[in-house]
Amino acid sequence: MIQLQTMVDVADNTGAKQAMVIRVLGGSTSRFGKPRRKVAGVGDVVVCTVKKALANTDYMKPGNRKARVVKAVVVRTRHPTRRPDGSYVRFDRNAVVLIDDRKEPKGTRIFGAVARELREKGYMKIISLAEEVV
Repeated sequence: MIQLQTMVDVADNTGAKQAMVIRVLGGSTSRFGKPRRKVAGVGDVVVCTVKKALANTDYMKPGNRKARVVKAVVVRTRHPTRRPDGSYVRFDRNAVVLIDDRKEPKGTRIFGAVARELREKGYMKIISLAEEVV
């Protein structure tokens, strides 16, 4: 589960390497009437700010002092995700893929494995670009 201020890896070739979650769009908020922290799982959209990037990208231009704010979809989480057949899937690190306003990936390649749950959420372009679907 990913919440505010979680540091995540960026799993595409846009030039961003690490980002910090600043808002969870969607995700779960309450259970049995009790308010809870807003958390994101695989397939949820989050708003991030890019913290580390390659030198020659628009995320790290010399005159750019503002933080670059982007939308991203969660593709891997350390917290286990339960599947309908009763199995769980869990990854070593949290990772996101940067998306545009049409919910399509900004990059042309996706590194590492992604969870199968993205297919149910409608991110078919990410599924087709991924190296491996787990």
